[in-house]
Amino acid sequence: MAGSGRTTAAATLSAEDLTLAYDDRTVVDGLDVVLPAGKVTVIVGANACGKSTLLRGLARLLKPTGGTVLLNGTDIAKQSTKAVARVLGLLPQTPLAPDGISVADLVGRGRYPHQGWFRQWTPDDDDAVAGALEATGTLALADRSVDELSGGQRQRVWIAMALAQQTDILLLDEPTTFLDVTHQIEVLDLITDLNRRSGTTVVMVLHDLNLAARYADHLIAMRDGRIVAGGAPSDVVTEETVAGVFDLECRVITDPVSGTPMVVPIGRHHGPQTSLTPLEAAS
Repeated sequence: MAGSGRTTAAATLSAEDLTLAYDDRTVVDGLDVVLPAGKVTVIVGANACGKSTLLRGLARLLKPTGGTVLLNGTDIAKQSTKAVARVLGLLPQTPLAPDGISVADLVGRGRYPHQGWFRQWTPDDDDAVAGALEATGTLALADRSVDELSGGQRQRVWIAMALAQQTDILLLDEPTTFLDVTHQIEVLDLITDLNRRSGTTVVMVLHDLNLAARYADHLIAMRDGRIVAGGAPSDVVTEETVAGVFDLECRVITDPVSGTPMVVPIGRHHGPQTSLTPLEAAS
């Protein structure tokens, strides 16, 4: 299986007083966060609030202007690229595959951190790739070009590559973007299966607050580069927090399927109706 070969101790990821910026523009400001090991954490917030930037900082793709990211208690900046890649994998928002590459070859690229100086291919690599393809339901696609795949198939292949990497921590930036609702549920179920079967720590950014509440063990709500609330979805998804994070008036009810909080937006045209007098109606 794709999760075999991991160490028994759960890897840990956290940040202390983390500040991230693009040129002179600060996007994440003095943030402290601990990602619960072995759980699914979902980060939500309005556009440009710093969600994806935080993920990039945690993955060491963006150098902090202040503070520290800690992987297994050690500054991630002081660890080698290969050492980090054995523990932490990232699926960016819009990954790009080389033209004409086959599914099997793309998934095989996830094995890079485990290969030696001459990148010798081993039976362990074969097993990891086969397990990842099987776990994501993409084994039948192995010989096809990635270019030929539908959006949902392509996203499952990218997740397969991440699985083949066999990391204890997986970061995903909006893994359901551009997918229809059927494929969104399919991908999120797949990610949940990975977490439940192998104990992988999952941290992902989602736009859909109701899906975030349904699939998260731990929910983080951000605004203006800071964490506004964090904890169980039932504690975070409140009418007050939604208003504070999204500037949205809503009602929060219980999802009849999952039992998790469900946000019902009100909007200008669907709130309580006020009766107009004949004079007001005519004006």
